[in-house]
Amino acid sequence: MAKKILVLGATSSIAEHTARVWAKRGDSLYLVARNAEKLATVGADLKTRGASFVETKVADLDDLDLHPQLLAEAVTALGGLDIAYLAHGVLGDQAEAERDAIAAEAILHTNFVSPVSLLTWLANFCVKQKHGTLAVLSSVAGDRGRKSNYVYGSSKAGISAFLGGLRNRVDREGVSVVTIKPGPVKTPMTAGMEGNEKFADVSTVGKNIARAIDSRRDEVYVPGKWRIIMAIVRAVPESIFKKTNT
Repeated sequence: MAKKILVLGATSSIAEHTARVWAKRGDSLYLVARNAEKLATVGADLKTRGASFVETKVADLDDLDLHPQLLAEAVTALGGLDIAYLAHGVLGDQAEAERDAIAAEAILHTNFVSPVSLLTWLANFCVKQKHGTLAVLSSVAGDRGRKSNYVYGSSKAGISAFLGGLRNRVDREGVSVVTIKPGPVKTPMTAGMEGNEKFADVSTVGKNIARAIDSRRDEVYVPGKWRIIMAIVRAVPESIFKKTNT
């Protein structure tokens, strides 16, 4: 039976490649993003790839006041909800965020406050219907603060902690919460980063994420090697780690 799937931040490269897996198997997709032209292109492509239903909605997910109506419309259009996939986010500018608290606040708002607002509505809806999967892109960057990206990393650490608590609350109600922690992935968002050529292939990452969501994994690192890498990073004593240049 086709799944009813809401994709928030549908024009992100990782989200698009995950959605291709769902389209290929004939699932129903409701796509939300703020870039109208790109969203239309992604929607048309997914329809061509086999999605049984595709509807798109242009919206700025930073606007919390829009969330209740937006989510209600999505559920109505889909005729229910099996999976909600939150993939929107920003890297931000670490240097600017160090100088300007407003810039730091903007990163935290997009990566933490907005998902918390969306997840609160979605979790309550899924608890009422006694089923559903909430899958959210966090990041390995949230596993330990580093001077090169600690504002972005702290936003991801926050959402990972929130998801852990949410999972503990709703699991007994038949609702799954999947925390997805990608390492560096080769996407337009990371195109300017040093070492980009060594980053993970986005198509492979998308397939791995779809598999993890289907199996209702609690937490998944993609690629899987990052679970080991981050365990080592977390184990470094703070007295040593603070002297590193990462």
